[in-house]
Amino acid sequence: MVSERVSDPLGGRIERLAGWLRSARSAVVFTGAGVSTESGIPDFRGPDGLWRRLDPANFTIRRYLEDPQVRRESWERFKTGGIYGQAEPNPAHRAIADLVRTGLVKWVITQNIDSLHQRAGTPPDRIIELHGNLRFAKCLGCRRRFEKAEALALPADPSDGVPRCPDCGGLLKSGTVSFGEPLPAEELARAEEAAQTSDLFIVVGSSLVVYPAAYLPLHALDAGATLVIINLGETPLDHLAHLVIPAPAGEVLPRVADLVLKHQT
Repeated sequence: MVSERVSDPLGGRIERLAGWLRSARSAVVFTGAGVSTESGIPDFRGPDGLWRRLDPANFTIRRYLEDPQVRRESWERFKTGGIYGQAEPNPAHRAIADLVRTGLVKWVITQNIDSLHQRAGTPPDRIIELHGNLRFAKCLGCRRRFEKAEALALPADPSDGVPRCPDCGGLLKSGTVSFGEPLPAEELARAEEAAQTSDLFIVVGSSLVVYPAAYLPLHALDAGATLVIINLGETPLDHLAHLVIPAPAGEVLPRVADLVLKHQT
């Protein structure tokens, strides 16, 4: 399949995607870090990405378990929200929320931990978070989940500044997935089912290099879905996509939503 990255003008691609959305029965949007860059949150692998400034090794579960200083720094980021603390939803988040609320998009699967989809108005029961979020903490021992305020109210261990679980004494960690941790099984199963039952699968702002999440577009293709990729950089699946739109999500999605929603009124 030949990508339309070069031959089709942006307006034509946006109109094509809007048409596919209008006729879709089970559209799914899959978002990565690129959907939030316009909210001031850097992506990870781009020219100004976080991994050019930070050592990814410090974000592994092994390093968290072994190094008290890594735990201290991680818990401080959890308390303050880190780079996510001041971010606000951007036009792409709001356009996705509009499409979900009107029933044109059935599911939003996200790799992001920033909760900007929820804050933009996407109903939480329509969002599948593959990498967790910063709204809660978890015990690495008994797996108990703590709401953020509850976790921060617990006494911190002086050795690393991180609370221990009041039930089992296990180490607490933010509710996000670190390198080396498995994805939450229930969320991954829901995401796989959503992909396998979709007829239109729209990737937004993902480099599609982090697995197993990057398998989801392939599951959708195997099920016969139309694959659309909206991303500034190339991805390994561009050659399989029915449509590639190499433009910012905040530019593309509001235009798509406007076209689709006008036909509903």
